[in-house]
Amino acid sequence: MYNPIKRNRNIGTDNQGFGQNNKLKIPKPYDTLKSFHERLENYKKERRTINNHKFLFIVEETRDSSMHPCSVEDIVRIIEQIPSKDYGDLKFIILRQPKRKEEILSSVWGRLIYSYEFENEYFPAIILEAVDINKKLVWSKKQKIDDQKEFERLKNDGHIFIENKRNFATVLNPIPSRNTQLYRTLLHEFGHYVHYLDTVERPAQEDEDYEIKEARMDLYFTLPKAEKEKFAHKYADFLNTILTKNNIIPFDPL
Repeated sequence: MYNPIKRNRNIGTDNQGFGQNNKLKIPKPYDTLKSFHERLENYKKERRTINNHKFLFIVEETRDSSMHPCSVEDIVRIIEQIPSKDYGDLKFIILRQPKRKEEILSSVWGRLIYSYEFENEYFPAIILEAVDINKKLVWSKKQKIDDQKEFERLKNDGHIFIENKRNFATVLNPIPSRNTQLYRTLLHEFGHYVHYLDTVERPAQEDEDYEIKEARMDLYFTLPKAEKEKFAHKYADFLNTILTKNNIIPFDPL
């Protein structure tokens, strides 16, 4: 017998369709094929030649509550210390303002893009993202080994975490954020690119069959994420140690 009081178990759940039309996701305009990190607005460009290699710096305007922790001059100072053989075809260095949804769903200090479209040109790019100084960085107490290592790195960068019942939290202050991006993230992304070069480009011979090179490229992109991260961390730690030992870093903001 039908009982009108008995509640349908699917009411208010995904099975009934609840919330499926308003899920938080990064929008993708129908009139462009560009990924969200390629859609820049209100930016300025600055060309620099570092160790005879041409770079294009693209600096996107920030929101009132956000800032770029590193200046172009800061980044130039670090790139000058990186071996020029590790530049490869890297051209774009982008200081980007992420959208609010991107900060929630795809928050990073920086990222490497192997083929980035900017003004109808395609080159590898390193992106350093602006930080919102009104927001907190929250770190869970339930940490895997890699999370524990990154948590210690953040504390060494100067981020001061306050502990509560569920997690650790810190305000994104300018100086610790600069330490993270300039002395670690920038070098880390270069490490990813060097790993890519070593796998795809450097072993190549001029007369190498195109299919062999394509196979090596496919191999790189099938490598486990943990292996790529391990290489990038090792590269960044090595350079960071050398630059610190030679009193090149840290240095005051330029």
